[in-house]
Amino acid sequence: MSKKFFVKLVTDPDLDLRKCVVGLACGAQAIKDGHEVSMFFAANGVRMLNSNYLEAIDISGMMPEGMIFDMMTTITQGAKNIYCSTGSQAANGITIENAAEKLLDGWNDWMTWSGPAGVIELSTSSEIQLIY
Repeated sequence: MSKKFFVKLVTDPDLDLRKCVVGLACGAQAIKDGHEVSMFFAANGVRMLNSNYLEAIDISGMMPEGMIFDMMTTITQGAKNIYCSTGSQAANGITIENAAEKLLDGWNDWMTWSGPAGVIELSTSSEIQLIY
């Protein structure tokens, strides 16, 4: 039976990259298993939407080559909702105006800029919450 998952990524990947990757992996797996997934990237977890940051992870040897991008493709193509914190992105130097230079391709097709209201909206409409 399909469930409604809310996955919130808030951990700073510079402090605990493994935790961020586990959050992405769980979101991607829930999608692959046929569940409805909504994701919210906030605090320094928004770095996991930055294409250069993900490229650095990919070439680091921490994971098999391409795996981080495979997970993000599953999420960006399969999640019902993907929200990011507008304030957290700004704190990391990313705004709607410069996002095309910094975020994953197609961000404007699958991502909603939001704040606490988005967290409440997505979490209250879910059955299962995973926080990383």
